[in-house]
Amino acid sequence: MEKNRILLDELEERKSAALLGGGQDKINIQHGKGLLTARERIEKLVDKNTFREFGMLNTSDVNGVEHKSYGDGLIAGIAKVSGRPAVVQAGDKTVFAATEGNVHIRKSKKIHEFAIQNGLPMFLLHEGGGLRMPDGMGADGISDMLFPREMLTHQRQVPTMAAILGDSFGGPTWLAVSSDFVTQLHGTCMAIAGPRMLELANGQKMPAEELGGIDVHNRYTGQIDHDGATEEECIQQLKRFFDYMPQNAEERPGIRLTGDNPYRMVDEVLSILPQESKRVYDMKKIMEVIVDDGQMFEYQPKFGKALITSLAHMNGQAVGIIANQPNSYAGAPGPQECQKATEFICLCDSYHIPLIFLHDTPGFRISSEAEKAKMPTKIMVWNQALAQSTVPKISIVIRKSIGAAYGNMCGPGMGADIVVAWPTAEINFTGPEVGINVVFGREISRAEDPKEMRQKLLQTWSFDSSPYRAAAKHQIDDVIHPRETRKFICETLEIIQSSKRQKSERRLAGWPTGI
Repeated sequence: MEKNRILLDELEERKSAALLGGGQDKINIQHGKGLLTARERIEKLVDKNTFREFGMLNTSDVNGVEHKSYGDGLIAGIAKVSGRPAVVQAGDKTVFAATEGNVHIRKSKKIHEFAIQNGLPMFLLHEGGGLRMPDGMGADGISDMLFPREMLTHQRQVPTMAAILGDSFGGPTWLAVSSDFVTQLHGTCMAIAGPRMLELANGQKMPAEELGGIDVHNRYTGQIDHDGATEEECIQQLKRFFDYMPQNAEERPGIRLTGDNPYRMVDEVLSILPQESKRVYDMKKIMEVIVDDGQMFEYQPKFGKALITSLAHMNGQAVGIIANQPNSYAGAPGPQECQKATEFICLCDSYHIPLIFLHDTPGFRISSEAEKAKMPTKIMVWNQALAQSTVPKISIVIRKSIGAAYGNMCGPGMGADIVVAWPTAEINFTGPEVGINVVFGREISRAEDPKEMRQKLLQTWSFDSSPYRAAAKHQIDDVIHPRETRKFICETLEIIQSSKRQKSERRLAGWPTGI
């Protein structure tokens, strides 16, 4: 009996020490920066008293540091998030700055395998300094610590959601950019290596935020999908995204209860869409009127702003919406918008989320800068994603849909189940003004009254661009009254998603993230 008590006391003592990670002094330093510890972050994410830690008694395998390396810089386990089972891991900055040692990497690999095997979503709450020296030094060290294969062959088998909550280099960055959703805390950096390593490598000096802060990723890279001013805000964003996701690739997203009538008329859209075809407006306002309870969760709202990608619900069912945004570049997609659309299509197709396309675009944004950014390739990759996606797709032309962009927005022949238009739609190879300048430029310049001739030609081209000619030849399926848009989408989805179309074929699940 005495022996058992001693053993139990020892267990209690070890676990109490493990809860402090690298020690109270290191916890105080973290709090002094205004940041939470790994365990505090987990508490903010998971349902109360549901976290079961794995590897709590891990320590570094380097001799002599056992007492200050509990967890080896990584806290991991299982829990419930919003009532749903999940796997959680968080970098522990109090232990060797959350760098990755042998035990750390072994635990991360094991928890990933556990998530895949059991079909559990993964939440990653990270910061850290990358591969730990000297663990990774030498031919044997680096040979043991290259990119884990399970991360590279994940193929979106379970939803993966990451928050960058402190400066992150190496491993946390690789995990984040490989995830389905990433949010980043203001004032932090996410990059391959930190400013000090950058300076040592090539003499380049710059602040961490200029290297990989939220402005860099929102404006240039698209490697984050949201950002937050506080850790709590970032963690709430993970949970909001999770609301639209299934548990794993074998399931459809759950149905959300709503009292919003799926068949209600949306007369408000007529006052949102301007009478003048060249006037800008906010497409989000139309979307909010159409979706359940006016609630949406936008994906990459600060990247590629001429295109909106958003998750929402229609009659309780999760949907993805891809919409042109006329108040940014008139809704003309550029290279960033193409990348954004492709990533979103891959996400939705992999998790059985139907897609709705709302057109209002004058065509692609062409420029020398776009060509340098591989615009033709990005346009075609977007098209390839469309062609291979197998979720239900509904396409609605709200106002303009011009040129090749008509196809990329899932126009006829691009894999949509249904293509319809509002009577306000203008569909053409190019806009009337550009078209008549190209085709009739000489005649107009020689006319007695060039202005009058231009106006007559514009009227003709406007008529030719109406949706009725395409509807007459059954190139589109119908012209619908704008007020019936919500009813049309809900009814159509209900019919399309028969037993044969319950889930997608997931052809895009293996496409690289961030393509």
